[in-house]
Amino acid sequence: MSGTAASGIRFDRVTVAYDGNVVLDGFDLTVEPGEVMALLGPSGSGKTTALRAVAGFVRPASGRVYLGDRDVTALPPHRRGIGMVVQQYALFPHMRVRENVAFGLRARRTARAEVARRVAEALELVGMAAYADRHPRELSGGQQQRVAIARALAIRPGVLLLDEPLSALDAQLRSGMLAELARLHRELPDVSILYVTHDQVEALTLADRIAVMDKARLQDCDTPHALYRRPRTPFTASFVGNANLLPVTAGAVPGSVDFAGQPLTVTPGEALPGAAATLCVRPHLVGLGAGPNALTGTLAEVQWRGSTHRLYVDTGGHRVLADVRELREAPALGDTVTLHFAAEDAVLLPAGTGGAPTAPESCARPTGGTHV
Repeated sequence: MSGTAASGIRFDRVTVAYDGNVVLDGFDLTVEPGEVMALLGPSGSGKTTALRAVAGFVRPASGRVYLGDRDVTALPPHRRGIGMVVQQYALFPHMRVRENVAFGLRARRTARAEVARRVAEALELVGMAAYADRHPRELSGGQQQRVAIARALAIRPGVLLLDEPLSALDAQLRSGMLAELARLHRELPDVSILYVTHDQVEALTLADRIAVMDKARLQDCDTPHALYRRPRTPFTASFVGNANLLPVTAGAVPGSVDFAGQPLTVTPGEALPGAAATLCVRPHLVGLGAGPNALTGTLAEVQWRGSTHRLYVDTGGHRVLADVRELREAPALGDTVTLHFAAEDAVLLPAGTGGAPTAPESCARPTGGTHV
């Protein structure tokens, strides 16, 4: 779609408070032109508040919000030129699809011929051109969401805000819409997208970068691959994918640790010798049987998940998860089993499971663009 508005978003120390309760605290983040940034975090982490600050629905107590080079902190929503899609679609039930998509254009007093052209273009982009004369009640949930996206795109925004857009869909529809959103991103390379979600799969699938939020603050920010393979904190490790987080003590040799009296070798971290730390290893990287970094324990639970068996093994006073593929017959509950993992698959993190250290001062987009 040509002729989009200026792209890119920048939060400059944005703080939002309601009745003295801080819900977004000193938020610094830059979304580059053409980038998909996912705001990922639990309920109450501040991610929706950040999105609403961009949309103009909340006014920061301090800090500034920029779209491109334009300071929009004091501008009302209708003057920001932003497209927005929410989880409940918000389509007008008495209007046909084409009228819903045209709504924003008509509010902007766009010429009638231009309205018709842009509506057709937007509906074609989301694969809904054949449904232009239907009412929302005649559409499935996924089709309604496509119409809502078409309405947001029809105004040719430089910034598209998506607030939990797939949460109301069932698993199959959600998977299909993820693929459609990924396709839209490829076809709209100049549009910056801020995507709010608590679903890690959505964030890992769509985002060029993920901003992890908790307790009103930015906790971490990086590419999906970096956050998954080399998280900076226990919170990031536990929220971006499943993780075993085991308390260890750093040894004198970099990369050596002690877990419940057993020496292990991991990727070196910043922990000082003798200091408490957290060992992070993903369940799918834990194997069953003898091998490096062997841990012996009692099988407490088994879950069959189709392509894998998830084993829950009690060892050293802690429970370790292992996702094992092609296991024809799982061990019996109560059996003594041995797990293992490679040193390069384990990461040494700060001790504890709470908040992260101060987020990077610069959260710039890495050279090379999208994730793999």
